[in-house]
Parts: sequence; structure tokens; C-alpha cells
Amino acid sequence: MTDTFLILLILASALAALISAIVTFLVLNPRTVQLREENARLQAELDAERRAAIEKSVALEQVRENLAGTFSTMASEALKHNSGEFLRLAQENLKQFHIQAQGELAQREKAVENLIKPIREALEKTERQIQEMEKSRAEAYGSLTKHLESMAEAHRTLQGETRNLVQALRRPEVRGQWGEMTLKRLAELAGMVEHCDFYEQEQVRTEEGSLRPDMIVRMPDGRDIIVDAKTPLDAYLTALEASDDESRRRELERHARKVRERVRELSAKAYWQQFANSPDFVVLFIPGEQFLSAALELDRKLLEDALADKVILATPTSFVALLRAVAYGWRQQALAENAERIRKLGEELYGRVATFTEHLARLGKSLESSVSHFNKTVGTFDARVLPSVRRFTEMGISAKKELSDVSQIEVAARDVTATEDEKA
Repeated sequence: MTDTFLILLILASALAALISAIVTFLVLNPRTVQLREENARLQAELDAERRAAIEKSVALEQVRENLAGTFSTMASEALKHNSGEFLRLAQENLKQFHIQAQGELAQREKAVENLIKPIREALEKTERQIQEMEKSRAEAYGSLTKHLESMAEAHRTLQGETRNLVQALRRPEVRGQWGEMTLKRLAELAGMVEHCDFYEQEQVRTEEGSLRPDMIVRMPDGRDIIVDAKTPLDAYLTALEASDDESRRRELERHARKVRERVRELSAKAYWQQFANSPDFVVLFIPGEQFLSAALELDRKLLEDALADKVILATPTSFVALLRAVAYGWRQQALAENAERIRKLGEELYGRVATFTEHLARLGKSLESSVSHFNKTVGTFDARVLPSVRRFTEMGISAKKELSDVSQIEVAARDVTATEDEKA
């Protein structure tokens, strides 16, 4: 019911709209015709106005061109006139400005010259100093060059001498002499005197043959230290010249074996059995710290085994320390001997002082006896002699001198054996 109602309502609305459009068209159609006629008239008038405007524009363009030509001519004449006047005024002003500028420029040049004069003087001074410095530097550079050349020459000479020394040290007899000489120099450096504190090449004959250690160091109480110098350097020098690490290590191992062989050889000599005053060890001196350290790096038990064989490995440092210890022992013995000598002198002096005290005591007693006898004599003189002598003056004898009074001595001699309290 409702749908039918809606359809009917829509149809009624459409019919009403159609009717309204037809009525409107009928009413407005005459007005439309009138408006079209009016539009055609206005379009004609507009075309006429456009053509008139075009004609006016053409005329205006012609007038503008005429005016432009006229203005151009007038402007050219005016510009020509003004340019000449302007150039004349400009030349006059420029001339005056040029004169003024020259004067100001001269003043400014003078001011600038005064301003830069200290700077120029400073620059000249600096330049002189730089030249002097350059001259000094050249001289110093020349001296340095000569010094470097001399150092290079000295270095080459040192290399040559070192090479000669290395070649010489490869000979066993040279190495032995070098070790013995180093041993002697170290002993002298430690303050020891040959034939007093140490002996060299002291030969001892035994049942097995003669023995001759390189040095015998004297110790207090008649003890001796036997020292033998060994220089197994051939393998060590070859290791220094090796071109690769493997060869160097192989040579250093050979060097360590050589050192161990020298320890065994020295231990087999048993010096302590041939020298009665020697302790049961012998010192093996190697003339270089680096020689022993190179051997110890590859043979860690070398030092321990040497001590077990009663051989003490010594380098220059440790050998000087050993000699210093021996010298200290000598000083201690000298102090002990001096103390004993002082003790004996003290005993002797004490005895002499005791004897002198006895003599002094007897002298005191003699003085007391003399004083007693003197006092008695003075008493007898006063009591017996003077009264008789004074009677001579009473009997008229004139005396050239007066008799002096003689006094007794009241001070007693001091007791030599007085106690300390009495002395105080």
C-alpha cells in the first residue's frame, strides 16, 4: 500500500514540473526574441567602436613617432651642448683634483716613509742578523760536516781495529795473554801489588808434573787463592759473525760446551791438593761478562756444576769484588795486629808509670824529711844563733846588712798515692 502511494506521488510531481515548463516557455518566448535583436544591435555598435579605436591607435602611433623624432633631435642637441660643458668642467675639476692629489700624495708618501722608516731599519738589522746567522750556520755546518767525516773515519778505523782484534783473539796464545793481562790489571785495579799481594805464574812441581796457575792471591793467615784465566772465545766470536739465528745458536751452544770443558779441566788439576794453604776451590776467570752470560743462557746448570766441581766462575766484576773482600780481610788483620801492638805498648807504659810513681813517692818522702830538717834548723837558728848575733849590734858593731827573718816551711809534699776523691 505504501509503495503504490509513493509511485503515485512521484508521477504527480513529474507531471506538475512538465506543465510548469510549458507555461514558462510560452510566457518567455517573446522576451527572448526581443533580447536577440538588442544583442545584434549592440554587437554592431561594438564593431564600429572597435574600428574607431583602431583608427585612433594608428593616429596616436604616428603622433608618437613624430614626437619621438623631435625629442630625439632636441635631446641630441642638448646632450651635445651639455657634454661639452660637462667635459670642460670635468677637466677643470680633474686638474684641480690632480694638483690636490699630488700634494696629498707627497704628504702621504712622506708620512708613510716616516712610518716605515723604523720598520725598514728593523728589517735591515734583521737581514744583517740573518746573514750573520746564515754565515755562522754555514761555518757550523762545515764544522759539523768535518766532525761527522772525522767520526766516520774514526768509525771505519775502529771497525778495522775491531776486525784485527777479533782476528787476533781467534789465536789461542793471544787469547791466553789477553786473559792473563786482564787478570793482572784487575788485581792492580783492586789496589794489590805484585809479589806482595799476589804472584803470577808461580810454578809448583808435583808427582804428576809441574803446575803453574796464572795467579795466586795471598790472604790473611797465610792462605792463598788460586786463580786461572780461561778465554774460550772462538765459538763466541763465530756466533757474533753468524748470518742467521740457527747458526748463531749452534755456535753459542758450542761456546757453552767449551766453557764447561774448561771447568772440567781446571777441576781435574785439583790445585787445592798441591797448595796446602789454599781453600778447596779454584777460581776460573773469564775476561768478559758477556762470555759467561752467553754460556749460562744456554747451559743453565753450568754454574751449579762448576761449584760442585769446586770451581768458581768469575768475571771482571765478581773478581774485583773477590779481591776487595781479600783486601778487607787484610785491613782487618792489620787492625788486629795494631790493636795487639797497642795493647803491648799500654802494658809497657803502665809499668813505666808505676815505676815513676814509686820514684815520685820516694822523692816526696825525701822532701818531707828535708822540710822537717829545714824547719828544725830554722828553729835552732832563731832560738840559738840570732840572739847571740843581735848582741853584736848592741855592743856597737855596725852592720852593712840587716839580718833577714827565715820562716819555716808549712806546706807539706802531696801524697802521690792519693785517691781519686782527694785529687778532685
